[in-house]
Amino acid sequence: MKRVLMMCALVAMGLLSVAPALAQTADDVIEKHLAAIGGRAALAKATSQVATGTVVLSTQGMDIGGTVEVYRKAPNKSRSLLKLDLSAVGGSEMVVDQRCDGKTGFASNSMQGDREITGDQLQGMLNNTFPTSLLNYKDAGAKVELTGKDKVGDRPVFVLLYTPKAGPATRMFIDAETYDILRSVTKLNVPAAGGEVEQTNEVGDFRDVGGIRMPFRVTTVSPSQTLSITLAKIEINAPIDDAMFARPAAK
Repeated sequence: MKRVLMMCALVAMGLLSVAPALAQTADDVIEKHLAAIGGRAALAKATSQVATGTVVLSTQGMDIGGTVEVYRKAPNKSRSLLKLDLSAVGGSEMVVDQRCDGKTGFASNSMQGDREITGDQLQGMLNNTFPTSLLNYKDAGAKVELTGKDKVGDRPVFVLLYTPKAGPATRMFIDAETYDILRSVTKLNVPAAGGEVEQTNEVGDFRDVGGIRMPFRVTTVSPSQTLSITLAKIEINAPIDDAMFARPAAK
C-alpha cells in the first residue's frame, strides 16, 4: 500500500510539474515573445529599419563574400541589396537587388537580368510585416497554433504554426526561456527553382537596438545555397524614401 501511495504521489508531482507547460497557448507564447523583444508599445512605434553588414553565399562548393543592405518600412515594404565579389571565380561584382513596394515585387540580378516576383514568394514578402508579423496577426486574418515543443540545437523551443490569410504557412521555433525566435521554416512554390522549396532561417546574436531586441546574425538555408548574413549596424526609425522600394525606371 505504501508503495502504491508513493507512486501516486510521484505521478501527482509529475502532473503538477508539467501543468504550466501544457497550459501554454499560442497567444501566451506570442505575448511573451513580444514582451521579450521590447513590448507592444515599443514595437508599435517602430516604423522602419536600415541594416548593413557582410554576407557569404555558399553554393556549389564555393563561398562568395560581399556586402548587404536591408531596408524595411511598415507595414510591408522591403528591399535587400547584395553586392557579391566574384573575383575568386574569375568574375567581377554581382549585384542582386530585391524589392517589395507593399503590393508588387521586383528582383534584379546583374548577371541574370530582371524579373517580377510573383506567387508564394511575393505573398511571403507581403505577409512579412514590420516590425513583426505576430504583433497584429489576428487583424491581418492570420491564425497561429501551438503545435508542440522541440529543440534547436540544445535549446528547448515552442513550435508555432503561423498560417496567413493568403500565402505559405511558416513554422516558428521560439526559445522556451528567452522567447526569441531562433528558427523559421517556410515551404514556397518557386517555379524558377523547379517547384516547392523549403527555406529555413536561423537567427542569433540578439542585441538591443532602440529598445527592440534584434538579431545581428541571419542564415538562410535552401536546397541549392546557404546565405549567411552578419550585420554590423541596425537603425530603427531611420527615414526611408518610398522610392527605395519601387521598381527602378527603365533605362
